[in-house]
Amino acid sequence: MTNIKAAITAVHGSLPEYVLTNAELEKMVDTSDEWITTRTGIRERRILKKNGLATSDMGADAVTGLLEKRGINPNEVDLLICSTVTPDMKFPATANLISHKAGIRKAFSFDMNAACSGFIYALVTASKYVESGLYKKVIVVGSDKMSSIVDYTDRQTCVIFGDAACAVMLEPTDGGNGIIDHKFGTDGSGYKHLHMKAGGSLKPPSYDTIDAREHYVYQEGQPVFKFAVTKMAGVSLDLMEKNGLSAKDVSWLVPHQANLRIIEATGRRMGIPKERVMINIHKYGNTTNATIPLCLWDYEEKLRKGDNLILTAFGGGFTWGAVWVKWAC
Repeated sequence: MTNIKAAITAVHGSLPEYVLTNAELEKMVDTSDEWITTRTGIRERRILKKNGLATSDMGADAVTGLLEKRGINPNEVDLLICSTVTPDMKFPATANLISHKAGIRKAFSFDMNAACSGFIYALVTASKYVESGLYKKVIVVGSDKMSSIVDYTDRQTCVIFGDAACAVMLEPTDGGNGIIDHKFGTDGSGYKHLHMKAGGSLKPPSYDTIDAREHYVYQEGQPVFKFAVTKMAGVSLDLMEKNGLSAKDVSWLVPHQANLRIIEATGRRMGIPKERVMINIHKYGNTTNATIPLCLWDYEEKLRKGDNLILTAFGGGFTWGAVWVKWAC
């Protein structure tokens, strides 16, 4: 048995310059600032507007900033995993393109897709490479250009999503901190409530699918809300019980930023007061794979070595999970 744990040693994000406010959305669809903020908690979101830029560009920017922040040469990186639902293209992997653009030449890389749970799935996957003793510097980047798959004539979904990327560095530690435990779940029967109808092998692109606007996010709000609250709180409490943690032991709840009401309901069910729940959805909206690391980046100055963090997410598929992290910085 080894005592090696994978610790998050740095975090860095990338945000597009363009800010899409609720006021601007009022001019695009039948909605209002009050309607959006009441139902989602979102006031603005970032959009990658410049032509020719994609998910990999935000990811590479986040990774480059991460390496500079940590003082690590790109050639020292052993592995890079990108979690995304908006890859630049079907293949090659967006992780390959991020590595190329960030000057990483000696690592292997691949993508993971578990919808909004993708980042925590990738984080735990990456941690196993570190815990094995084989690799010492592993990057996990969550990056999504959600504006590329959002229908800006659908007021139910276009107000929710934003574009962003954020990356973390994992390195070995034997000091007791790092990624301690996790619990994940999947229920494929939930796909019908949250998915993209066309573009895959089941329903390849065609004139008909384009005319029917089936290449955008499709979401049924009520069942997704119900499942998200139940699963995020439930899996987090199960993980805490397994490890003998009470709500008082949790320094920070780090939830996926899908909807403020989901975040608040999850915190209440777990007994975590709002002041110990990371929230930034009002600034960025739902950035899918980037939400959880963006929270870590935003709250970095408030984190202390040894803090107990519960990272929890829920995504289309359905997928869900929770990760217990003892902050190592």
